Amino acid sequence: MTRAWGGDLASTVWPSVGSGALVLVPVGSTEQHGPHLPLDTDTVIAHTVARRAAEALPGGPAGPPLVAPALAYGASGEHAGFPGTVSIGHEALRGVLVEIVRSLALWAGRIVFVNGHGGNVTTLDSALVELRTEGHDVAWTGCDVPGGDAHAGRTETSVMLHLAPEHVRLDAAVAGDTRPPAVLLPDLRARGVRAVSPSGVLGDPSGASAEEGLGILDSMVSATAGRIAGGVVDGRGRLVRPSQGLRTKTAHV
Repeated sequence: MTRAWGGDLASTVWPSVGSGALVLVPVGSTEQHGPHLPLDTDTVIAHTVARRAAEALPGGPAGPPLVAPALAYGASGEHAGFPGTVSIGHEALRGVLVEIVRSLALWAGRIVFVNGHGGNVTTLDSALVELRTEGHDVAWTGCDVPGGDAHAGRTETSVMLHLAPEHVRLDAAVAGDTRPPAVLLPDLRARGVRAVSPSGVLGDPSGASAEEGLGILDSMVSATAGRIAGGVVDGRGRLVRPSQGLRTKTAHV
């Protein structure tokens, strides 16, 4: 039997919020995703992964895990050459992350950021080192999958065909720079996405399907729930598989 889940923080009344609850905070972006995917792609994926991971996790004395409203703006400066992108930059994002945790910590127990945008990673690492030094039980985890392409390629297109097919414009999809993410990174940092790929696509959406997207999403959710349940955190505040935890501190759901 599937456990009933009532952990949507935005629709919960305050007397129903258990002290010491586990809270998942999706972190996304509002940025270009090529000519075929919507600007909120990262936010949609992060929120969905957080919600489904919360549904898969067991409840505790404070009730089921809670999913906070998604943070829809991130550090997306590398996409600034495209209309529609809204970036708040690293400094502002860092301040928001810090203040969210300090506020949640007044009543929550454990806090986990579920990140959907690679450009937020440096800021998450920096903010969480400070917050964990302050004594907060906070960590973060990403929605990446092994072998996934960099941006608006087959991986994200497939996931969005599963989650929001009405917002995907496959007839406008084009291949962009298909070099591996690790090879692309120096160029992206130096020149921005538009100089590397005029379409904004880093990868190739060809072959994307809703069926493939469901499989990718299931993998994201399973990995996220597993890392949250395992509670192993590295020195940068990232949740990792227990076998990866060399310098770690264990947190509990």
